[in-house]
Amino acid sequence: MRSHALRTFVVTGIALFMVTLDNLIVTNALPAIRADLGTGLEGLEWTVNAYTLTFAVLLLPAAAVADRHGRRRLFMIGLALFTLASAAAALAPGIGVLIAARAVQGVGGAILAPLTLTLLAHAVPPARRAAALAAWSVMSGLGVALGPVVGGAVTEYATWEWIFWINVPAGLLVLALAPRFLTESRGPAQRLDPIGTVLVTLGLLGVVLGLVRGNEHGWTSAQVLLPAVAGLALLVAFVVHEARTPHPMLPLSLFRSRGFSVLNLISLAMSFGMFGVTFVLIQFLQMIGHMSPLEAGVRTLPWTAMPLLVAPLTAPLASRLGTRTVITLALLFQAGGLAWLAAYIAPTFDYADLVPGFVLAGTGMGLFFAPVTRLVLSSAPAAQTGVASGISNISRQLGTVLGVAVLGAIFSATGDMTTPHHFATGVTTVLWTAVAILTAAAITALAIPRNPAPAAQSPSQPAPASTTPSPQLPSPESVTTT
Repeated sequence: MRSHALRTFVVTGIALFMVTLDNLIVTNALPAIRADLGTGLEGLEWTVNAYTLTFAVLLLPAAAVADRHGRRRLFMIGLALFTLASAAAALAPGIGVLIAARAVQGVGGAILAPLTLTLLAHAVPPARRAAALAAWSVMSGLGVALGPVVGGAVTEYATWEWIFWINVPAGLLVLALAPRFLTESRGPAQRLDPIGTVLVTLGLLGVVLGLVRGNEHGWTSAQVLLPAVAGLALLVAFVVHEARTPHPMLPLSLFRSRGFSVLNLISLAMSFGMFGVTFVLIQFLQMIGHMSPLEAGVRTLPWTAMPLLVAPLTAPLASRLGTRTVITLALLFQAGGLAWLAAYIAPTFDYADLVPGFVLAGTGMGLFFAPVTRLVLSSAPAAQTGVASGISNISRQLGTVLGVAVLGAIFSATGDMTTPHHFATGVTTVLWTAVAILTAAAITALAIPRNPAPAAQSPSQPAPASTTPSPQLPSPESVTTT
């Protein structure tokens, strides 16, 4: 059994590392992509958001399909999609093909991410599942922390295409090992919600399209208003559909819990502020700070690697101060870190002045995820903890999508990439906007109940397919950091 668990960890760990690495690996390659493919800010935004958007909206449907048709089978399909899309991204002759390939990568990632932990938990005896979760979390954290560094190193010493090519041999290796190393398993067969999936996907696409194109085409132009209004209408239709269908992908009954609603709102706000800022800040460090891609990746490690160091402190701090207090402090640390950066960002700056801001922001991120996860799970009925943690991760992913779109629009409205002064002005405005969002989230966090009660499950709505194999082990979405 132990050797089987180890083989499962090897396969799922490599796949998880690939998926989490691709969340941030593209950030340090964006200036090179912009120069090579001749695109503008809108194309770069979609290079990031195409991956995150499909990843977010397909997490829950993918887990339900895997429970019905076989987790190992879906794992291999997701891995094949991810690998093929990586090759397509590397071969992209233009920005449109790159964006399409990134969207398919997100589909593969949405299938893989939940299944890496589900398959691992199925292979590990209950007594060893805590250790399995710790190892899984380390792989996820390493992927996030090393994403900018790996992306910077590959872009600097090869070309930006190789940030995608490196997925291909790893993907082929895992595809060869999976049939022998993984055991097939299934979960309770649940009805799917294809109408809800289509409505939310097209709705978010329309809203984000409007936000991204607003500054270029004018906020009152048909090219902006039509997709934005259509997107909002589809999102309203999605909510109405979810309230009426007996098998929703997003059970609205969970939001009857004040704690659950507030936690998802502040998770969205946190990702909006932190990851939306990353999009413009990395480009500023390279283009105005004259850092190489690798140098920019290494110099942001005080930010991206800090969560790995701080995460072990969350449990003792929560037991001493209370979970709500730790979450509030985490958001204030993040707001303080970005405020520090905003104060020192200028056309000419000293990197040493930015380090305290990076450390503060990274510390806040490290203190945020685990306490939020625990409260999300305690705010949901036991039968719905899997879908509840999935919704929590979707909130964070959608926060990233909206952060890149909205903060990108604010950057375009207040600055541009033509001169150091204009670039610094735009980045500073973006940072102060994110500070305001994170501060508001910290204040909102005070509304989290001290002892959140789970929302009552509607008797007319059966529990959706859970992505957790055991109540002793939280779902994978609950500990994914980005």
